[in-house]
Amino acid sequence: MKLLIFLGTVRGSSPPSPPRLGLRVANACVMQLHQGDISVDLIDPLDFDLGLIFKPHFAYAQGKAPAQLQSLAEKIAAADGYVMVSPEYNHSLSPALTHLLNHFGSSLFSYKPSAIVTYSAGQWGGVRAAVGMRSFLSELGCLPVSAMIHIPKAHEVLAEDGSFLASVDAERWTNYFARSFAQLTWWASAAKNQRDVIDPLKLAPAFKKDPSQRNAP
Repeated sequence: MKLLIFLGTVRGSSPPSPPRLGLRVANACVMQLHQGDISVDLIDPLDFDLGLIFKPHFAYAQGKAPAQLQSLAEKIAAADGYVMVSPEYNHSLSPALTHLLNHFGSSLFSYKPSAIVTYSAGQWGGVRAAVGMRSFLSELGCLPVSAMIHIPKAHEVLAEDGSFLASVDAERWTNYFARSFAQLTWWASAAKNQRDVIDPLKLAPAFKKDPSQRNAP
């Protein structure tokens, strides 16, 4: 099973604990998921030069997309599920995450599950960002599982490599992560098996010609 973890921050540091707080959270997700027959790839928006002018992958002619966009599009299409890691900005998800994901059509994400992970340096753990993430991810087609992960005061929970600090109850945190990721991997496995039986894009083809294809008759 192949999973992608999208990190939703481009900040070079996160007070009160530099370096990037979100990277600790993403690394924790990798550590909790990367086991058995599950392979995990961390997608960091800082690794991509998306340019100043927004032009999504699907707006390029076949074979003409920049190499970075094409490579990520292929990874998204090949993945069986996604983990979206985001801080909270103005009670919403990270603009860095939406900007990156908006470069790809929903047909690449469709019929696969996702898991929502939010964090903060304060007491709320980014939980309000998760509200908007549910509708955003549903529109992409990668419906989020019901269990979510919220990490308040993440700098007091996680070390830079994603391991749990000695000052916290690592077993409780591991079980907390496991609930969401068990749902994610169960649904990812079920969806993968069903895609092998029936191609969902043949049942409900993706809209690729004109926005009016979405219109009611």
